[in-house]
Amino acid sequence: MNFVEQVEKWGVFEVSLPGPTDGNPFVDQVIKGVFTGAHETVEADGFYDGEGVYKVRFMPSFEGQYTFAVSGSFLAGEQGGSFFVTLPQEGNHGPVRVANTFHFAYEDGEPYFSVGTTCYVWELQSDELIEQTLETLKKAPFNKIRFCIFPKHYDYNFREPRSYPYEGTPMDSSVLSKDNFFHYIGPNEGNDWDFYRFNVEHFRHIEKSIQQLGELGIEADLIVMHPYDRWGFSFMTADQDDLYWNYVIARFSAYRNVWWSLANEYDIMEHKTIADWERYAKIIVEKDPYSRLRSIHNCRYFYDYTRPWITHCSIQRQDIYKTAEHVNEWRERYQKPIVLDEIVYEGNIQHGWGNITGEEMVRRFWEATCRGAYAGHGETYMSEDDILWWSHGGKLRSDTYKRLAFLHEILCQTPGVGLAPYTGAHFDEVAATVEGTKSSFSPVKDYYLYYYSFMRPSFREYYFDDHSEYELKVIDTWDMTVEDRGIVKGHFRVALPGKQYMAIQLRRVAG
Repeated sequence: MNFVEQVEKWGVFEVSLPGPTDGNPFVDQVIKGVFTGAHETVEADGFYDGEGVYKVRFMPSFEGQYTFAVSGSFLAGEQGGSFFVTLPQEGNHGPVRVANTFHFAYEDGEPYFSVGTTCYVWELQSDELIEQTLETLKKAPFNKIRFCIFPKHYDYNFREPRSYPYEGTPMDSSVLSKDNFFHYIGPNEGNDWDFYRFNVEHFRHIEKSIQQLGELGIEADLIVMHPYDRWGFSFMTADQDDLYWNYVIARFSAYRNVWWSLANEYDIMEHKTIADWERYAKIIVEKDPYSRLRSIHNCRYFYDYTRPWITHCSIQRQDIYKTAEHVNEWRERYQKPIVLDEIVYEGNIQHGWGNITGEEMVRRFWEATCRGAYAGHGETYMSEDDILWWSHGGKLRSDTYKRLAFLHEILCQTPGVGLAPYTGAHFDEVAATVEGTKSSFSPVKDYYLYYYSFMRPSFREYYFDDHSEYELKVIDTWDMTVEDRGIVKGHFRVALPGKQYMAIQLRRVAG
């Protein structure tokens, strides 16, 4: 039995043991561990990692001494030991949790303001392209990235991935013509997979990618299932699906930066029913001992986000023109954080979901932010090599990310955990105030953020009361400038440049 004797708080403690290789260890054998500290006892399932090695992983949530006991179908009795949990290292704030109904915070209380991006199969590319993606992420503001465990078959995604999740061989894609490349393959149609034997190298590589993202402070929003498939993975039987879900949870749940997305566009997976999705959710709730953030992403029709297992709403636009504008309604309806994971992508491909401008992308982010939600980025610019960020990663071709970094800086100035829509705003402006005040129409608050979108006022007038003083700043959200206008109170007028995408920040002076 191998294990380290020391691990940081919210790190990954791992126990590995030798075991049988005969038969099919993925289904014939089971292993689990029980981890006990002064303040918690956690039971976690283990998994077979190939070559006669079985592993159990655990994330400790407290400092101090822990003991553990491992049991398995191939063990004569329990095996155990102890280890010590140290203070978390710099930058380790723990897993992200829901905070104050509509927002997020790390487990140590640090607010988490999501600025996400989508790179569906970035981790299934070449080593060189993966390294390029990680270098790009180091410079970008993204603190969440959506990506798939399974490979993806769709426009600009017709190459074979670096690996497959199961033992076996894929269909010969060279026999597909351009016309039938969009035909989604049925169960094992042209493929030869053993859906009861995992390709452990595929999963080792994904967990390495999760670790690399964690080192950059980026949440790994794992898309566990999706419909864009020519390999038959979306057509597995119920018991094959359940085996897959249990394996994925056992391997990945101990990583503090993991989020679960049950599916990308669940509603166009015609061979899965609501009962199936609820069964998968039940497995997560029962098997994930850390209650990672959980959601499910739509195409045309929203899932019922009021379901108790869903921690936040992962939303794709239903209207190609408007998404952020509906946030107030969704906050009220679902009473959960609203994450607009797909608000249409910046780019120039033929599809309407992938050819808005950078200006429009930034506008949608600010609109969502000032309504108390969190938007997601994606980039789909054509290129000669067909390497598009939205799917493959690589390099960003636009500098929009700099403006999203600027927005994140503004968000980090928010008093408290997040923003709420300010209902005292006029019809022609979007305004936010601090989440959690007693009344969203309170006449005096500590903080306001007004956004004028595509409007172009040359001035605006404000009044809250006769006595409260505010620090006034005028923000150009596109040119990324902040102009300090001093202290204001009572009735006051703010001169503006008469251009689009301006914002005004007001912070009440203490005293």
